[in-house]
Amino acid sequence: MIDFLQQLKNRNESLFYYGLICLILSLIFIILTKISNTQVFNVNAWYKPFKFAFSTFLFVWAMAWYCYYLPNFNIKLFNWSVIILLGFEIFYIAFQASKGQLSHYNISTPIYSALYSIMAIAASLVTLYTAYVGILFFTNSFPDLPNYYLWAIRLGIIIFVIFSFEGFAMGSRLNHSVGAVNDNSNWFIIGWSKTVGDLRVSHFIGMHALQVLPILSYYILKNTKLTIGLSIVYGILALLTLIQALQGKPLIKAKKDSTIEIK
Repeated sequence: MIDFLQQLKNRNESLFYYGLICLILSLIFIILTKISNTQVFNVNAWYKPFKFAFSTFLFVWAMAWYCYYLPNFNIKLFNWSVIILLGFEIFYIAFQASKGQLSHYNISTPIYSALYSIMAIAASLVTLYTAYVGILFFTNSFPDLPNYYLWAIRLGIIIFVIFSFEGFAMGSRLNHSVGAVNDNSNWFIIGWSKTVGDLRVSHFIGMHALQVLPILSYYILKNTKLTIGLSIVYGILALLTLIQALQGKPLIKAKKDSTIEIK
């Protein structure tokens, strides 16, 4: 682990430290869930900034690692684009959580509506930039990388981009639930609904293909066909959870008489 951290820092010092800051923030936010009673939609308000900070930490460290392989890539522009755009998102989500108000889906005032739109634009720009990185992994040659690992990065980015944009399915509805209004259930930290369809499930699964597929390919599969096969299965899994959610069905159904609120 120490060797990995040192390599990551050497590859991209800016994103290394930014990811570290996001990790520290995520730890602060999860602590706040234990000492604050502020809630939004019956869930502690600090769970959302925790999830976004931790997800950003995973994203920036993964991209810091992968972008190192790209020849003639303007890494400084990419770094600062990610830091500024995702930094704004985390700040605004945490700020709204501190007031017990929505960040996403909040169009209650012109200012909140504008800030929500800016968040959507920021996330879209980062996703498009990541898609561009994916194109570079297809158009450049990487003779020093194992072919199976290269395909894992390519397909991981493709699935990430598709299911990142799936967020618009939630944004257009101003609701992550299908069959209720922003339902959240007592399912550890992720809080996915146990009673109705939840569009966050496929969003989560698809976006984390960025980390899951390259890790499994490099350390376990070590085979191009197996990597491509797993990527297809993984993408189908994310798609099936999206279809299930759109049908109003939860991933895991709550047992009768069980509580569905995060205390």
